[in-house]
Order: sequence, then C-alpha cells, then structure tokens
Amino acid sequence: MNPNTNTELVELVELVDVVDEDDRVIRVVTRAEMRAHRLRHRGVFIAVQHTDGRLLVHQRSFSKDVCPGLWDIAVGGVVASGETYDTAAVRELAEEVGVSAVVPTPIGAGSFSDEFFVLNARCYRVVCDGPFVFADGEVIAARWVNRADLDDLLATQRVMTDSVALLLAQGLITVAE
Repeated sequence: MNPNTNTELVELVELVDVVDEDDRVIRVVTRAEMRAHRLRHRGVFIAVQHTDGRLLVHQRSFSKDVCPGLWDIAVGGVVASGETYDTAAVRELAEEVGVSAVVPTPIGAGSFSDEFFVLNARCYRVVCDGPFVFADGEVIAARWVNRADLDDLLATQRVMTDSVALLLAQGLITVAE
C-alpha cells in the first residue's frame, strides 16, 4: 500500500439476510456469522437436467465452508443480502456451472434444517445439455445420472441432505430411468 495515498484496503465481506420462518428479514450479518451461529437464511437450489431427463450431480470442493467434498444433486447457494431468489438462482447457475443462457424455472419452495443449516429455500430447474464450465473452483467433479445411478449415489456416497430433501423428497424433480 502506498503511504502517500488515503486508499485503504477493504476486505470483501459477503452479507446475508437473516430471516424468520415467514421469510421476513430480521437483520443482516456476514456469511461467517450466519455459519458460526447457524442462523436462518435464504438459499436457492437449481436442478440441472439433460434433455433426456438425466440429472447433473457434482462433488463439492474440499475448500467449501460447509460440507466439503460431499456430492450434491443441485447447484445453488446462499442468497446475498438484498438479492432476490430469482437473481441468486441466475447468479449461482453462472458461477457454479458456467450457464448463463438459460433462465432457471421456479418449481417450488420450502424450508430445511439440520446440524449445519437452517434455511428458507426456493427451488428451480433448468434443462441444459452443457457445455459446463467449473471456473470458480466450487465443483471438483460432475456427471450425469439416471434414476438407478442416482439411487446408487445416494446409497454409497455422502450427499448434501438439503437438496435431496427439498428437490427429491418433495417430488419437485423426476429423474429419467
């Protein structure tokens, strides 16, 4: 830093809305505080499906702040403070898999809670055969699965329980046999 300027280094801090069960904003905190105190926040989940009905699954990076290395059946993430669910879905789809030419279709909403997360969610679906770009480092492996492959993945691998509960258990998506 040049001592002859008034320029200060500003740390980029991601801000998140803490919400109640009715999705009303209570306050704004840093992402780190939200994680540390397991605060209810907003999240988006986007199922990416091939035109033949297979589902894109991916393995999360080992550098993720929660559940590193687990497999996931949806791309998505935390909605930033002041951001809409729809805007977050578009952003996450572009960041995680490099898809920006397709707008996610809303398919449902719900809430989820476990030892890691308490969240209000909106779920989306896109049909896109690729290509996919995993430029931000959040995804370390990805593959298409049919229903039998998905059942095998769920039985043999550690998989994110939030996306399974919100997308599969609620019947919001079906996967080709």
